Amino acid sequence: MRWIVHGERVIYDSPWMRLAMVDVEIPGERRFDHHVLRMPAAAAGTVIHAPGRGILLLWRHRFVTDTWGWEIPAGRIDDGESPEEAAVREALEETGWRPGPVRRLTTYFPHNGSSDLTFHLFAADGAEHVGDPSDPSESERVEWRTVDEVRTSIAAGEIGDGLSLTALLWWLTFDH
Repeated sequence: MRWIVHGERVIYDSPWMRLAMVDVEIPGERRFDHHVLRMPAAAAGTVIHAPGRGILLLWRHRFVTDTWGWEIPAGRIDDGESPEEAAVREALEETGWRPGPVRRLTTYFPHNGSSDLTFHLFAADGAEHVGDPSDPSESERVEWRTVDEVRTSIAAGEIGDGLSLTALLWWLTFDH
């Protein structure tokens, strides 16, 4: 059954996120206020695999969870940019490698009970080294990791980022 939305008011707003209180009703049951995190932009990420090299990953710290882990290159889709364009741009900015043509893996909503955030996932076969990452603060290091090393990192909990984990598992299951 489809919930009825009676209205929405903004509690907090920034270029990165908006917190809203939404007045919703479950038909025939109850009406209540529900917190919703609205994201002004979707994100795109790419699994870049090159035979003989492996999968291109970033080792980085996330202050919110105070954790270190491997991640695929990914980031916000800018205004006027397609998800594919953002996936290529983010990979180049974060790693210094320009991925080959990207193909769509999937699109999903990681928190669809509380947020409208959308992740677009892609894969690319190979990449061309262009130079150093444009923002070295993005990660401690960028490495090509073998598929077996990636599997081991997943099993060891070294890939905890939801976008990266979903992309890598999707790629390993359906695209590899």
